[in-house]
Amino acid sequence: MTGVMSASDLPQDPIAAAKAELRRDMIAKREALPVAGRVAAAETIAKRGFPVKIPAGAVVSGYSPLKSEISPVPLMRMASEAGAKLALPVVVKRGQPLIMRAWHFGEALGSGQWGIREPKAEAAEVFPDFLIVPLAAFDRSGYRLGYGAGYYDMTIARLRGMKPIVAMGIAFAAQEVKTMPKTPRDEKLDFVLTEREVIDLRA
Repeated sequence: MTGVMSASDLPQDPIAAAKAELRRDMIAKREALPVAGRVAAAETIAKRGFPVKIPAGAVVSGYSPLKSEISPVPLMRMASEAGAKLALPVVVKRGQPLIMRAWHFGEALGSGQWGIREPKAEAAEVFPDFLIVPLAAFDRSGYRLGYGAGYYDMTIARLRGMKPIVAMGIAFAAQEVKTMPKTPRDEKLDFVLTEREVIDLRA
């Protein structure tokens, strides 16, 4: 899932500028990865499974991958087969959290913002217990670089204000950076799952 802000949309401050430059570099690096390697990485992550127990009936949200994003579909399928309920994000409008709507494999999807595949309007809104989160880059302090609109930071903050949740970034190992430019609005992840390892960020 993406929605990269244009240069004219970007606030002109040092942190925003640093994020924009890093975002461009890391998306280009991700796009340079061989397609076969991207597919294999997603399968490797799914075969390893989740780093925490997913109880039957828990709601797991994923996302519809675009372009070079690592696919969460194998991991979502594994969760569904284990008895979890699934959800996908819907963009409401700029400046608002995502709405997560119920979805299951085989159910038709509509086309939303930026052409992202999402559940149709009649699908029930749900409140995930576990989120699989896309990203452009991550560091070992738990911070992720998104695509500039802040949707996931707002969504994670909203859900954490409602109940305990687990936010898991999913990424290629090549997307790791040493230090992430960040603001107080940036929400930390609990885990990052790559094809090489599970990174526990809860400490």
